[in-house]
Amino acid sequence: MLKMCSRCKKRPAIIFMTKLEGDKSINEGLCIKCAKELGIKPISDFLDKMGLSEEELEAMSDEVTNFATNALTPANEDETRAPAIDIQSLFPNQSLATNGESEQNQRSNTEERRQQSQKEKRKLLDTYCINLTTRAAEGKLDKIVGRNDELERVMQILCRRQKNNPCLIGEPGVGKTAVAEALAQKIVEGTVPYKLKDKEIMLVDMTAMVAGTQFRGQFESRMKGLIEETKRSGNIILVIDEVHTIVGAGDAEGGMNAANILKPALSRGEIQLIGATTLVEYRKHIENDAALERRFQPVMINEPSIETSIEIIRGIKSYYEKYHGIKIPNEVVRKIVTLSERYITDRYLPDKAIDLMDEAAAKMSMNSPVINEIEKISERLKTIAEERISYEAIAEKTEDIYKKIAENITTEMNLKHKFDELSAQRDNLVLTENDLAKVIEVWTGIPASNITENEFSKIDKLEDAIKDRIIGQDEAVKKVARALKRSRAGIAYKKKPASFIFAGPTGVGKTELVKVLSGYLFDNPEAMIRLDMSEFMEKHSVSRIIGSPPGYVGYDDAGQLTEKIRRKPYSVVLFDEIEKAHPDVLNILLQILDDGLITDSHGKQVNFENTVIIMTTNAGSNTASNAAGFTKSMHTGDEEKVMKALEDFLRPEFLNRVDEIVVFNRLTKENFGDICRIMLNDLKKILTEKNIKFIFDDNTVQYLVEKGFSEKYGARNLRRLIQTDIEDVAAAEIIDNYEKGISRIGVTAVDNKLVITGI
Repeated sequence: MLKMCSRCKKRPAIIFMTKLEGDKSINEGLCIKCAKELGIKPISDFLDKMGLSEEELEAMSDEVTNFATNALTPANEDETRAPAIDIQSLFPNQSLATNGESEQNQRSNTEERRQQSQKEKRKLLDTYCINLTTRAAEGKLDKIVGRNDELERVMQILCRRQKNNPCLIGEPGVGKTAVAEALAQKIVEGTVPYKLKDKEIMLVDMTAMVAGTQFRGQFESRMKGLIEETKRSGNIILVIDEVHTIVGAGDAEGGMNAANILKPALSRGEIQLIGATTLVEYRKHIENDAALERRFQPVMINEPSIETSIEIIRGIKSYYEKYHGIKIPNEVVRKIVTLSERYITDRYLPDKAIDLMDEAAAKMSMNSPVINEIEKISERLKTIAEERISYEAIAEKTEDIYKKIAENITTEMNLKHKFDELSAQRDNLVLTENDLAKVIEVWTGIPASNITENEFSKIDKLEDAIKDRIIGQDEAVKKVARALKRSRAGIAYKKKPASFIFAGPTGVGKTELVKVLSGYLFDNPEAMIRLDMSEFMEKHSVSRIIGSPPGYVGYDDAGQLTEKIRRKPYSVVLFDEIEKAHPDVLNILLQILDDGLITDSHGKQVNFENTVIIMTTNAGSNTASNAAGFTKSMHTGDEEKVMKALEDFLRPEFLNRVDEIVVFNRLTKENFGDICRIMLNDLKKILTEKNIKFIFDDNTVQYLVEKGFSEKYGARNLRRLIQTDIEDVAAAEIIDNYEKGISRIGVTAVDNKLVITGI
């Protein structure tokens, strides 16, 4: 039977002694802890020599209790004999010194015990945290460039007596975590205030803390243990990335979450914490908990400027050059930042620039046979070195072994020679602007040729290129080209999209000009987002543009316009028949026209800076041509009549934000002739793709113009005439001769009739 300590009555007695009181002898048993407290020799001297702390003595007493209980509780009836007890096992990692042991060995053992004790004190910190200071000392953190002001502010807060917990707030990718890493690097360098010297930065892994805590109290126990270890160490600064996750982390029904566990320690200044989160999450989670918010000092981490981002990329590009095995010239660094800023509008610097550099370098490295061959040779050289070590380790070498060693050395020399040759070739692998453009093409769909082409040269040729397709509207084309040059040259007052109102009767080329602009500017006529304003005549239709507000059906669905622009920021946006839109829809367009920004129902800003906004209207064209409509000349007051019609349904502040109001002329018979030739040439291209030659003459053009000319319906009447009189007959000829095939279709006009022949 296990005898308990006669003093504390809690732990088993392992030290026995006999006391004499008069004629009686009294047997007493004491546990280790009580014997130490009573100064019983030689136990007290022995424990003092071991240098145990109070916590270690308590832990040892618990171990002895468990050992004694298990040892004296047999698993079956045969195991009743008391086991032999190894005293050394009761004192792990302790040395039982003898009189002959040297003082040096005792000091060494004491140091080992202290190190072991230190490890046990930081068990949770080492398990659930990443030591950024250690990683910085080992050179495993990338160099941090810039952010000196923000870092100075963080150190200033950390040196405060109370509420010394900075919270880094900024958009995703601007470098919040990098500030914490920069602090760790400064501590290693010794360039921090004296109060922060010897501090350790520990990044807490909240997912690891929560993982596996299936029973109530497990998570709370881990958090309390982490806080206690941090308090005992005295030099730990905890970092929690995505600090908003502590609100609700480990929360159970009626349980405590991480935030509530941390509050008392933060309030008393017992621990220091650096948090990092986005502005949206800070507002949603931290600000809603006023008791938690007051314990943090916000530090705004704004997106760096283009010049700062260039310095950041220059500072870290060596890591990517080494990893991918290529060269990244300084002139390409500027292109990395400027291209990412221009074409990737839904993300932030420097993250998007780093991603662009990384992916372009990865693509180049992956497709390079030189780098792939170098990697294979490197692996082969490692294998050869291992084989040689195994051969040389053989004690009795035979002739065959010596032969293999010689072959091994020869192969190694050949591979090293080849490696040197390939390494020289690798130095010629240089990242170019074209490599960056190809990655952006994959991300955004914008052709690489359009990205690398000199845009000023392209804009300069815009007017002539449009006139080749748009007939009879030279003044309108000139206004559009002039406004686009002003916008793209970057001398506009604000960063806003180029915007136009195209006014004029039907069939004069308004929509066709939009298609031509889309094709020329963005190399894709389909890069046009068309919204028919007849579908937005109701007040509630505003939600279709930017998305439904919270609590309404469709809140989770994206807005028709905002989502398309977010996915394709380089587009022509056409608002067709703007006069039919509800006034509230026009109010939404005001901020797009003025600032180039709009906020959707989810609070996300959508950038319209790189779009071209075009609104079409027939206002003023429904009256008689000589009275209030359009005439053949731009000098008969048509612009004034159009402006008067526009002012009837558009407010002055709306008209004032539009770059150009372009009034289209009515088309003449001469214009119809040129348009007819363009349409017939388009048909010729389609038939050429089917290996069919298409021939037409001037008589055909004259016949179509005479029959199709209409001031009321414009060129659309000519389009219908070509469809019915030529395309339908040509289609019938192709189908009738599908077995033997047809190689030629000819069209001419004889006696005021079209004659179509197929061969």
